[in-house]
Amino acid sequence: MFAQLPLTALRGFESAARLGSFAAAGEELGVTPAAISHQVKALEQWLGALLFERTGQGVRLSDAGKRLQAGLHQAFLGLNAAVAPLLPDEATNTLVINTTPAFASLWLIPRLADFYARCPHLNVRVETGEELVDLARDASVHLAVRATFRAEPDLYQISLLEEHFGVYTPHGWSPSVAQAPVLIDMPWAKSIPGTPDWPQWCALANHQHWLARPGRRVYADEQHGLLAAISGHGLVLASDVLVADSVSKGLLRPYLPHLRLPAATYRLSCLPGRERLPAVRMFMDWALEMAAQPGS
Repeated sequence: MFAQLPLTALRGFESAARLGSFAAAGEELGVTPAAISHQVKALEQWLGALLFERTGQGVRLSDAGKRLQAGLHQAFLGLNAAVAPLLPDEATNTLVINTTPAFASLWLIPRLADFYARCPHLNVRVETGEELVDLARDASVHLAVRATFRAEPDLYQISLLEEHFGVYTPHGWSPSVAQAPVLIDMPWAKSIPGTPDWPQWCALANHQHWLARPGRRVYADEQHGLLAAISGHGLVLASDVLVADSVSKGLLRPYLPHLRLPAATYRLSCLPGRERLPAVRMFMDWALEMAAQPGS
């Protein structure tokens, strides 16, 4: 039944389609770009359909190529699931999670001991970066955890945590001590539409006079901003998701806790089909349980 399938050419095409270039596919598969090109041409001849459109900037998938890529990706995921139980343990027990440095340090990693207690046979490798990882191009990443303002229709996604921003103070601070306190600012927020900022919160609280104080403390990293607030340098406008552990430990407390600004949603994301992998499913179920706990 399958004897006539050109598996080498199909694998070369899938890699080139996912990575967006013959050169990248050749590097992934350990062959030359010319070999990938030859495999794709042979596959096009076998199918009688054009899979890539050649342009001055490179290649892009044709409509037929897009249909074939979608089916092949699911097929290769199925093949991987079939052989995975037979591979040596070290090839199957590592789960790769991509997220931001702040979420990894302030939410995920502090809770991983619980995951390991439940799934001691699995190893979680946490990769971090501010840029959104392209799950279709980086097959090594099983799951991504990101705060986004909209769902991605091409991915399998589960909402993990709804984020709100509020103001947090070190213990011992009170408005009677300083009517116009030092504000800790994180300028990255201004570059992401929809992320709350100090002017929005001050308008909501009728504290516009706070904005007139010079000498804000500016930190590009959320972790550094929270640490500055814990150290008593000022007040921080922060995500309730990322500040949750600091509040539970008594390091920070909310100021006017009823004033919260809605922000993004942390979502667990993977390529469709990967959610059926046992390790991915176990991690998703565990993360949802952690997120449902009070104070998470």
